[in-house]
Amino acid sequence: MGKRKRMKPSVVAVQAQIQLLPSRRSSNRAVTSSSGRLARSAAEPPAPTPPFIDEQQAVGRDRRSSRGLEPGGRFEPSLEIYNMAAVDTATKEMEALHVGQNEETKADLIKEGKTANSNGVVPAAQSSPPEDDDEAQADDPSQDGAPEAAKKKKKKNKSKKKKGPLQQTDPPSIPVDEFFPSGEFPEGEIQQYKDDNLWRTTSEEKRELERLQKPMYNSVRRAAEVHRQVRKYMRSIIKPGMLMIDLCETLENMVRKLIKENGLQAGIAFPTGCSLNWVAAHWTPNAGDKTVLQYDDVMKLDFGTHIDGYIVDCAFTVAFNPMYDPLLQATRDATNTGIKEAGIDARLCDVGAAIQEVMESYEVEINGKVFQVKSIRNINGHSIGPYQIHGGKSVPSVKGGEQTKMEEGEFYAIETFGSTGRGFVQEDLECSHYMKNFDVGHVPLRVAKAKKLLGTINNNFGTLAFCRRYLDRLGETKYLLALKNLCDSGIIQPKQIHEIKDFLLTARRKDARSVKIKRSKDVVKFKVRCSKYLYTLCVFDAEKANKLKQSLPPGLSVQEV
Repeated sequence: MGKRKRMKPSVVAVQAQIQLLPSRRSSNRAVTSSSGRLARSAAEPPAPTPPFIDEQQAVGRDRRSSRGLEPGGRFEPSLEIYNMAAVDTATKEMEALHVGQNEETKADLIKEGKTANSNGVVPAAQSSPPEDDDEAQADDPSQDGAPEAAKKKKKKNKSKKKKGPLQQTDPPSIPVDEFFPSGEFPEGEIQQYKDDNLWRTTSEEKRELERLQKPMYNSVRRAAEVHRQVRKYMRSIIKPGMLMIDLCETLENMVRKLIKENGLQAGIAFPTGCSLNWVAAHWTPNAGDKTVLQYDDVMKLDFGTHIDGYIVDCAFTVAFNPMYDPLLQATRDATNTGIKEAGIDARLCDVGAAIQEVMESYEVEINGKVFQVKSIRNINGHSIGPYQIHGGKSVPSVKGGEQTKMEEGEFYAIETFGSTGRGFVQEDLECSHYMKNFDVGHVPLRVAKAKKLLGTINNNFGTLAFCRRYLDRLGETKYLLALKNLCDSGIIQPKQIHEIKDFLLTARRKDARSVKIKRSKDVVKFKVRCSKYLYTLCVFDAEKANKLKQSLPPGLSVQEV
């Protein structure tokens, strides 16, 4: 046979091929895909009966029609019209089958290919051969002697539901990186520098530096996105009456899921701090703690995430009583002011002065008494290094701090603490945070249990902070003596709890009724009973306890047991 010339398909030809696609697969698909078009053409007159042509001419014409072209290259609509008429007939028969005919009648109709068209038009599946001759031989049951093939029932065209965009579950359980398959995580709020025109570098150099630091930024943004989703969910479920230990474990388990915890590569940066009322920071419940969140409590919820050691440290305050709203607003505005003032070459003392000015411009009325909000002097923000939550520089929240400047490439946590007391903290109560000393070298250990515990800490936390609950989760038991040995050796640094030194302010309240002092071997507990709550202070130094007892206001009932 001679070579057949390929013709360039015109736009019309391509459209014709698309229109003919349903009839290539099966008549059932043709019915389904053409139902909409047939509904529109139901009112049209029936298609005319095709004129008589000889067999040889019909074969050549049908082959050209399958390509949608006349011999002269024109579009030939006749095949499309015949297909429409045949499909219309098949559709009516299928509707009749659905109304009341049994399965046997349905199989006979499919086998015989009957058409009740008054014009005598043959169905499309019989009138036009398929494009490929090999397909025609394989599909024709009369040629290969397999009549059973024609008895096969046509499969219904099941519509596949299109998958919508991936959405986070409630509570969140899908890892964050599955929402960003490209690996590019969203940017947070970006503060523009005030004096960007004073840089000694060109814009091209800055863009090149940004490109070099892009992998680091992406790790931080991934950790920040996990923090944002967990923070949003926890705000919606925190209610009075929750056990603090349950609250912390719910939060931490969610972080582990969303960040795909993987040893030192991804996970929790430090234990969840849930300090209540006069406790400013760094308190987390140990195993067995029964502390319950109350309606009048003010809780500082502080947790961190990290990817490859790049830490995101963020906290927020929860208060159910609207009486404390001005206090929360003061710290919120002071924090935003500190973020705006921070930047390359900004002096840390200037950032602290701006924070204090905003913080102490607020007042709060508590139980009929007005207090000025004060910035706590001895709790600071800090720089953050890889696997190091405190990088060496401190950001004060009051004026008169260091003249040290912020430098390019540094990470900072701007932390502000507002208080209705004297604005000073002391380190008391039981220790719950621990962290390996970042600069410690090799220290010989004689206790075997301490060596084993140090290996567990190195493999799971490195120089990141941890708590006793984390050791319990890893299966460690009876480790307190070994942990004390590591602390005494200088390898592990215990992070003491900061408590606001306004116990005396509480004792001087008008609704303060009595003070009970309970002494034991290692601790002295002071309990102040007020009209609505009981405040407990634990002092581990006997000399401090005696001074505190002498400072109690006269006329207050003091009972020592």
